[in-house]
Amino acid sequence: MAVVELHTFRLRPDADEAEFRAADYRVQTEFIPNHPGFLRRTTARGGDGDWLVVVLWGSEADAEASLQRAAADPVAGAFLAFVEPDSYSTARYATLD
Repeated sequence: MAVVELHTFRLRPDADEAEFRAADYRVQTEFIPNHPGFLRRTTARGGDGDWLVVVLWGSEADAEASLQRAAADPVAGAFLAFVEPDSYSTARYATLD
């Protein structure tokens, strides 16, 4: 059963959006695509300044392994440097099909 992982957050008040989007692109192209079980990732921006990253994984274990790798990865760290820490949340949902 696949897993949908949702990351919601706001950018830090002093964050440059263009620089953030470049950091997000690096996560998309350098950090995450070769992780076992990775299926798809997309980033969206809400009208009120909220952001959403949706990642589709092959399993819960795949999602958790990627999260553990992110803790020590410089590309993931550069992405997180733009995020307001108190606004960040993650949720996972098992698909039903």
